[in-house]
Amino acid sequence: MTAPVAFDILPLKLHPFSQSTPTGLDCVGWQRRISAPVITDGALDKTALTDDVGSEEDLYEDFRSSNHRYGHAGGGGEQLAINELISDGSVVYAEALWDHVTMDDQELGFKAGDVIEVMDATNKEWWWGRILDSEGWFPASFVRLRVNQDEPMEDYPLKVEGGKEDESRRFGMGQTTKDQMRTNVINEIISTERDYIKHLKDICEGYIKQCRKRADMFTEEQLKTIFGNIEDIYRCQKKFVKALEKKFNKDHPHLSEVGSCFLEYQTEFQIYSEYCNNHPNACMELSRLTKVNKYVYFFEACRLLQKMIDISLDGFLLTPVQKICKYPLQLAELLKYTNPQHRDFKDVEAALKAMKNVARLINERKRRLENIDKIAQWQSSIEDWEGEDVLVRSSELIYSGELAKISHPQAKSQQRMFFLFDHQLVCCKKDLLRRDILYYKSRINMDDMEILDVEDGKDKDFNISVKNAFKLHCRDTEEVHLFCAKKPEQKQRWLKAFENERRQVQLDQETGFSITEVQKKQAMLNASKQHHAGKPKAVTRPYYDFLMRQKHPTLPTTLPQQQVFMLAEPKRKPSNFWQNISRLTPFRK
Repeated sequence: MTAPVAFDILPLKLHPFSQSTPTGLDCVGWQRRISAPVITDGALDKTALTDDVGSEEDLYEDFRSSNHRYGHAGGGGEQLAINELISDGSVVYAEALWDHVTMDDQELGFKAGDVIEVMDATNKEWWWGRILDSEGWFPASFVRLRVNQDEPMEDYPLKVEGGKEDESRRFGMGQTTKDQMRTNVINEIISTERDYIKHLKDICEGYIKQCRKRADMFTEEQLKTIFGNIEDIYRCQKKFVKALEKKFNKDHPHLSEVGSCFLEYQTEFQIYSEYCNNHPNACMELSRLTKVNKYVYFFEACRLLQKMIDISLDGFLLTPVQKICKYPLQLAELLKYTNPQHRDFKDVEAALKAMKNVARLINERKRRLENIDKIAQWQSSIEDWEGEDVLVRSSELIYSGELAKISHPQAKSQQRMFFLFDHQLVCCKKDLLRRDILYYKSRINMDDMEILDVEDGKDKDFNISVKNAFKLHCRDTEEVHLFCAKKPEQKQRWLKAFENERRQVQLDQETGFSITEVQKKQAMLNASKQHHAGKPKAVTRPYYDFLMRQKHPTLPTTLPQQQVFMLAEPKRKPSNFWQNISRLTPFRK
């Protein structure tokens, strides 16, 4: 068997032909796993898409019947190249991005980080591979081809107990080999950034610019919904790629020091949060518009005029979402081939941590925005609601539970349900007969409160004996609220929840997280529609539990790749692969 051949394809993605609908995981509101390579050869004179050139359908047909053919970059060339290498006896390795759990004895199961020998890539969606003595089919979109195919398996970092790499093996390879591998990764980072800039430019000039010329078809609000802040991202990425190119050592790429660029732009990359949060709305708006033929022909004409690859617009618009996911993967790969003595080592290490934090922040903001619909639904289920909506000041349910509230002047104790949101604590009363129905009673502004732990025994302020108690004390008015939990552990959970509430408020202030008025109104409108459509007002215990299970996402620390966004994980097929083979082909981003 001949030596493995170097491949520079990272990571592998799948995209459809134009006649098929893009497919992928429809999770947390983001849809369709598409990446978009670009065609860079030649240029086409751009003509305004106005009525004087005929209808969009005529324009589309003119392009179809002309000599121009804008298909996939290289068609299935990379797929053929992989199979040719395998046929020639070369070894092609892929690295698992996600766990593939299967009960089918014809499929190959693996964990994220496992290295798979690709033995057959004839099918574009399912490949045949081997791990040790096990062979089977596996989804191609669950893996990426290793940047450095010439890295032998025996030099691949071993996992030892605790999930850490064996440092002696990690740095045991020859310096020349490691420099070449670092060169491969650096070149891959630079080339994909240049491709990405071209891709963003095509969207801004090929679609947005043409759409703005058709005020009869698109309003500014529609364009904002469809394209989000992609123009801001384009401007940011142009500056970023220039910074990368300044740090790129053309003569000796392995000496390039690019880590500082990621550190410099980590704050600017947070603009991806707005884009990712808006992306589900873009998909819905496009889905609505493309039910009308004239929009289908118009978008296709825009693509052809810009000489863009044969993918629908929603596929192109997913690329920024995927791009922010890819940075931690690239930096992890770069760090693996950077010696600790390298001048770039500390910056790359810090950059990897920074980009994980950026991705975590974006993911967390996405989760928070999804939760506002749940909060709106919860409020609509509460009877006798008074005052402003919860969403006016809050966007996160921190904790909830039952407490005894003791009030002045008679020191009367009342059992109430409390819901702690950021900035406020909402008090509700259970219905006497139907305990799953709640009535609004009051709320407390947490911004003015300090938490006081109360020892068991007689309380001087209320002149009663208390157990498992704590107080909320208003600094401005000296107002005091006394609460008692049934058990000591419940009290501790509440005290911890109050700490978390203050921490959440501080974090939101530091990161600038906020919910727009439009998002708040839309969430309340949706909740109102559901209620009037016959949704029960009863709030059941399982729903409380469901809300309380909404935890902050954590990123794994022992894997070379980070599963940052749920959307980026391909959908697991419910049936065997041969029953639903779609016409897909891989391409290099």
